Amino acid sequence: MNEDTEILYHTGELDARLRHEAEVAEAVAPDRHISARFGETLLQLTDVTMRFGGLTALDRVSFGIRRGEILGLIGPNGAGKTTCFNAMSGVYRPTSGQVLLEGKPLGKSSRHGITQLGIARTFQNIRLFGEMTALENVVVGADARAKTSVLGALLRLPRHHREEQEAVDRAMALLEFVGIADRAADKAKNLPYGYQRRLEIARALATEPKLLCLDEPAAGFNPAEKEELMQLIRKIRADGYTVLLIEHDMKLVMGVTDRIVVLEFGKKIAEGLPAEIRENPAVIAAYLGVPDDDVA
Repeated sequence: MNEDTEILYHTGELDARLRHEAEVAEAVAPDRHISARFGETLLQLTDVTMRFGGLTALDRVSFGIRRGEILGLIGPNGAGKTTCFNAMSGVYRPTSGQVLLEGKPLGKSSRHGITQLGIARTFQNIRLFGEMTALENVVVGADARAKTSVLGALLRLPRHHREEQEAVDRAMALLEFVGIADRAADKAKNLPYGYQRRLEIARALATEPKLLCLDEPAAGFNPAEKEELMQLIRKIRADGYTVLLIEHDMKLVMGVTDRIVVLEFGKKIAEGLPAEIRENPAVIAAYLGVPDDDVA
């Protein structure tokens, strides 16, 4: 978060901006229903614990994500960030604790079910369909919102044709949105690395998520590409989306997030505005390896 955004938080003007963005969100995805109002808690982790045998990867982690914000989730290697992502997106089921989306527990929902409920994610290692075109990859994401039955698709009913065309139209709009529409007909495997990252984001957005989770989206980027990514993330939020960001690049995190949660060894050690996190002794110790006894 930049200095201007921090001022907005303290003057209350941010709430007014978020209310304005609610109108924008309806224009982006008119069929998407989100109960939480802008600024209210959209997703809540409550005492989430993940154990793998004798290893505790997450230890009673609790934090909330507010609708309309960009929340950064940071920490040293092995802190539990990706495990936290996986617990939210259905890859893992917490050993104990709860993940609530708009107040309702995700429970034993499948990954596909969680996507339909409104949580989409990208991956640290890009997972695209390499032999499909960029457009086809995004259409796959749009299929998560299809309402036609299997029988309707087999019979090629009018509703199926209509949904297919709508999916293609939305996919093209999203490719334009992320800046790679000129490569729509190219196979995903033939796209430059940075374009593949953008394509994965477009595919996630095609599911019309309530929460977009980005796992290390700047990995492998040069400084210019990171700056472009920051602009894209801000653009995504400006269109009414809520974003959870895992990222190692502190300049990027500090420049784009509204709030930050810090993990270390599976525990939450800090939460607050970027300026507060930057000066937090426990966070400095976690990143610089300062002994615990030296932390004020």
